[in-house]
Amino acid sequence: MPTPKKSTPKKSASGSKKPLAYGAAIVVAAGLLGFASYQATAPDDTAPDTSSAPAAEVSADPNEGVYPELAKLARRDADDKLATGRADAPVVLIEYADFKCGYCGKFARDTEPELIEKYVKDGTLRIEWRNFPIFGEESENAARAAWAAGQQDRFWEFHRAAYAEGAKEKGFGKDRVKALAEEAGVKDLDRFMKDLDGKPAREAVTKDQEQAYGIGATSTPSFLINGRPIAGAQPDETFTRAIEDAAEQAKATTAGNGTGDSAK
Repeated sequence: MPTPKKSTPKKSASGSKKPLAYGAAIVVAAGLLGFASYQATAPDDTAPDTSSAPAAEVSADPNEGVYPELAKLARRDADDKLATGRADAPVVLIEYADFKCGYCGKFARDTEPELIEKYVKDGTLRIEWRNFPIFGEESENAARAAWAAGQQDRFWEFHRAAYAEGAKEKGFGKDRVKALAEEAGVKDLDRFMKDLDGKPAREAVTKDQEQAYGIGATSTPSFLINGRPIAGAQPDETFTRAIEDAAEQAKATTAGNGTGDSAK
């Protein structure tokens, strides 16, 4: 298997790397997200097969490696255009990703559809996207374009088009993201282009970006599953085990609170 090129993310002019106020211990723990930087990010080359790569460690103890302050980052907003799944799902997977990241594309194509089919559709899992553009102007452009597509309820269709095999090699200039939006079924392309360059899009992307930097993420993709950090496009079993552990823990917590199955 070829060795992935180590890539150094470029600091966005609009973003910052100041840690958020989660407490020093939480930021250090969340720094696990940056551990797999050279394995998890491939912006310039097609991502190699990582099916034989070591999985991120997920302890048999469902509480180990879980940070309640990070779990609180789940927005659970039923009107979130960049999320899928029930707002009250017991498990929330937050993904911090860049459309120029080869490994993000691998996750989007190979793993995410299975998670949606298996866990989102039965109400167990909610997936919340966070734009984390770290590779310069085209990354920022693609992030704002994804947000703009979301304003017309076509985020996930844009996401799929932008992460299709060979899509990132064509770049994410203005004409290209407009073509992707059209492919995604965005109806009002004039509005899309206006939204793309608007202040709300820039503010939304910056908010996501600063949240990622604030928890110690340094590479893409980075994930939180009910407060458990996972770095990189890990094997499917890493995600399924973390999701199932989180679901069991949520069920036990609900039962302990005496609410039974009312949350389902």
